[in-house]
Amino acid sequence: MHSGFLLLLWLLGVALVQFLPGNALAGVALGCGLLAYFLAGSRVSRLLRRTRFLLLAIFVLFAWFTPGEAVLVAWPHVSPTHEGLRLAAEHLARLFTVVSSVAVLLDQLAPERLVGGLRALCRPLGWVGLPADRVAVRLLLVLRYVEFSSEDGLVDWRVWLLGEGPVAAPERLHLAVEQLGLREVVFGAFVLGGCLLWWTLA
Repeated sequence: MHSGFLLLLWLLGVALVQFLPGNALAGVALGCGLLAYFLAGSRVSRLLRRTRFLLLAIFVLFAWFTPGEAVLVAWPHVSPTHEGLRLAAEHLARLFTVVSSVAVLLDQLAPERLVGGLRALCRPLGWVGLPADRVAVRLLLVLRYVEFSSEDGLVDWRVWLLGEGPVAAPERLHLAVEQLGLREVVFGAFVLGGCLLWWTLA
């Protein structure tokens, strides 16, 4: 399937997750977590470790700073609230779903296809002056640099700023240019029809 179409479906899924109610959100988060565990276990673990402070900040801010009924009645001034815990769980589930889907996307799409898909999505914006080719090439360079730095252990941001890491030799960049097929058109029509139906029934 066309990588740009996959990215568009991912963006649509991320947008829809923001409107799911609690029970449906819990099911989607569980499903995405299991899918990411089986398809991209190491990558999703790495992404969750990198976002652990963001997850903790979301939990603390919503659980302790949302007005409501205190969980610890004896210590109301230091207690989280029931409403805050509920909001924290919802936002953590949404973020976990997005992180899991990103892990699967990055693991299943090669960097060339990923950037080629982004280039395809950005091409209509060329009418307003956005250089889609330049954006795609720069993103590919960033992905290559991050991958190269991770292999050599250069994960410290100070090393990147000081420019003390090894310089890679010049290389020829390759972008995957794919054509939309009948399958993408038919599937896109079904997805669009489903979204319109859901919008009218909501």
